[in-house]
Amino acid sequence: MRIGYALSSEEYGPAELLAQARAAEQAGFQALWISDHYHPWNDAQGQSGFVWSTIGALSQVCSLPVTTAVTCPTVRIHPALIAQAAATSAVLHSGRFVLGVGSGEALNEHILGDPWPQLDVRLEMLEEAVEVMRELWRGRFVNHYGEHYIVQHARVYTLPDTPPPVYVSGFGPKSIDLAARIGDGYICTMPDAGMVRRFRDHGGGDKPCQGGFKAAYADSEDEGARLAYEKWPNAGLPGELSQVLPSPRHFEQATQLVQPEMMKQSFVCGNSADAHLEMIDKYAKAGFDELYLANTGPHWQGLLDLYQREVLPQLR
Repeated sequence: MRIGYALSSEEYGPAELLAQARAAEQAGFQALWISDHYHPWNDAQGQSGFVWSTIGALSQVCSLPVTTAVTCPTVRIHPALIAQAAATSAVLHSGRFVLGVGSGEALNEHILGDPWPQLDVRLEMLEEAVEVMRELWRGRFVNHYGEHYIVQHARVYTLPDTPPPVYVSGFGPKSIDLAARIGDGYICTMPDAGMVRRFRDHGGGDKPCQGGFKAAYADSEDEGARLAYEKWPNAGLPGELSQVLPSPRHFEQATQLVQPEMMKQSFVCGNSADAHLEMIDKYAKAGFDELYLANTGPHWQGLLDLYQREVLPQLR
């Protein structure tokens, strides 16, 4: 299993993300995820830089492959523009770039006043968006008059040698089936063997599956849980709330129902290498090919040192 590091654009500014990427490569991580948000989930996280600027800068500070986890190419930004951004990113990273896409959250996509569609419509939009992007990556003029998008006499001139792979995020049956049908790979943040199996059985076959989890490195598990609760209480929200709440203020209201102890269920808190190895084993047994972990809080260098010293050597 390839082990990567996840860059949280919602919690760290661009300069700190670049420092984390450099340090992750030095520590022995093999790849990077980076989140794409307009807003953080709450004001305590406090950041949300423009991801395409950061991706360009990453190409100058490290040589690790980069995957967006994930971009929504449907509402906030037209897929023709994402096609251009992804192509340029792939050129800058010498082909080591994967466009991870998903159906998005209202938190980021409502900002221009567009309606936030129901799930079935969002999945239709995502499928058409991927079609538009792949057509533009052929390097010829495109005229597209679809159900959701119009592209008129457009051509992307700066292209990598091969088009960027498109990995599709999915959690429910409909989105997993779409990922299996149109994706070059699959993205999920739960160690759920049933989800991986559904992706593979419904057309995904042996395409790569990427998973991810969050950590909160600290001197103790309780201190890690405190940091996780301070920055990411939204991780404890159930169901579809993450897809439909429109602003950080609404997430702050909803997360009043989340208790600090609940963070230990979704985060690896503290400084135990064994706890990380146990979480990694869950994803390995679920069938993932790649796994990315994100730190929350100020002690990300400690987490990277732990992996370099105790975790990655055991995995090798």
